[in-house]
Amino acid sequence: MNPVETPQAGLLPSLAGRVGTAVGKLTMYRLILLVLAVLAAYSLLLDVLGWLTFGILPMLAHLALCLVLTYATNRGLAAVFRVNPHSESSLITGLLLYFLFWPSQQLMDAAGVALACVLASASKYALAWRGRHIFNPAAAGAFITGLTGLNIATWWAATPAMLWLVVPGVVLVLYRTRKVLMASVFTAVATAIITVELLRAGMTAGMGVYQALAQRPVLFFVGFMLTEPLTLPPRRWQQLALAAVVGILFAVPYNLGIFANSPEAALLAGNLLAFMAGQRGAVKLRLVGTRPLTPSTTEFSFEPSRLVRFVPGQYMELDLPHGKRDGKGRRRVFSLTGSPRDRLLRFGVQTAGPMSAAKKTLLELRPGDEVTATSVGGDFVLPRDPRRPVLLIAAGIGITPFVSHLSAGGLRDRDAVLLLLARSAGEVAYADELRNSGIRVLVRVADGSGPPPGLAPASSRPEGAGPDTPGQRLDGAMLTALVPDIAGREVYVSGSPASVAALRREARRAGARRVHTDSFSGY
Repeated sequence: MNPVETPQAGLLPSLAGRVGTAVGKLTMYRLILLVLAVLAAYSLLLDVLGWLTFGILPMLAHLALCLVLTYATNRGLAAVFRVNPHSESSLITGLLLYFLFWPSQQLMDAAGVALACVLASASKYALAWRGRHIFNPAAAGAFITGLTGLNIATWWAATPAMLWLVVPGVVLVLYRTRKVLMASVFTAVATAIITVELLRAGMTAGMGVYQALAQRPVLFFVGFMLTEPLTLPPRRWQQLALAAVVGILFAVPYNLGIFANSPEAALLAGNLLAFMAGQRGAVKLRLVGTRPLTPSTTEFSFEPSRLVRFVPGQYMELDLPHGKRDGKGRRRVFSLTGSPRDRLLRFGVQTAGPMSAAKKTLLELRPGDEVTATSVGGDFVLPRDPRRPVLLIAAGIGITPFVSHLSAGGLRDRDAVLLLLARSAGEVAYADELRNSGIRVLVRVADGSGPPPGLAPASSRPEGAGPDTPGQRLDGAMLTALVPDIAGREVYVSGSPASVAALRREARRAGARRVHTDSFSGY
């Protein structure tokens, strides 16, 4: 993921690009909080209309209990551990527990919900490793509470009436987190197993699928809990394997004494597997220095407190705490631009125009200051077979993951073409690295000024016919003219959501069969 703030000039954003840009203005936490808040309000409306029968006062009391306790205990524990509280995260946990436990006026039931809220908040600190929580807090609180016998999670959000908003809410969240494929694997595995069990009980296949999706928490579980990025392994294949395993644990009935089949037990098992597979825990990064790449971009170099494992093309998430709340959160994802063999970790960042408070915090860092890196991930990696030719297309600072491939030497012996789109020659980042890359590099600038010295222009006109029209949109025909064998290459596209969506579409029109994308979403 790469911090490109504005769509590449000359590209017409598609509907997918516009949706991605709009959704990208909200952080993952803010979007999930808003979706869950809407679902909570919808559940209250359903009760008023008679579609739910809990009673409006018990529901309001249950909602207040979950929100107040998770918020208060999170702030209290943050003060004890001397860290900044993450209020949005605590409210999300409270809303999840609201939907997990049955609204009840019974004293023991309420005590169980209260215990789950406290345990969920405590799990973020007690069940953590190097600053990274291992388990989903809501699932941990619900599971431990179930063991005490005070209350048991019922996941009552899985009711047919709730589906009208649960489905679009889940789709929106999965689109934002880019976990549609992972969610599909889990849903297919869990639904198939549940349906087979219901077929054995005499139900028809159609009714079995309906029961699985409408009256089991499959959709709510996968949309708001399983795909939480902080508790996932870093690679896509690992995430897909995890989705299948959790789908089996979710759907297959079992009873091992005090441990029995439940959604929260399946999720906690998946969280543990993910923790074992990924970069375990947060890493302290000490700023060594910065250097300007262009008038609008800067490279930051950090020394990690311990070895960080990554593959060229992957990203790292930085936690940038700041005092000003701007609705964009404190975590930012940036592509690593160096080699895994380097001592320092480097990030190329867009540092001009309107900036979030967290990015201003990054700019205000001085050598010796420390930040925390919370995770490494991403699948924007080259094919394993070095004989497979590739076309790399970067919009603006979207060049960063490709610089990592260059730094690591992954393109040295490969048939590779790199096409860079920039607003002007002065906005071409990493020009020296591109000149010395040893691969074919084409640069297309929107203002028609031509590329920096030593780099070839990406012109689709015959030699001597003059440059392309300034601002002219790069379409499939131009891509074919620039890279005639594009159909035989794996294509990688990096940049803003609007740029990536448009470039991916044009690459398909030019005949590309496999297009890998890496788009920046609101950081």
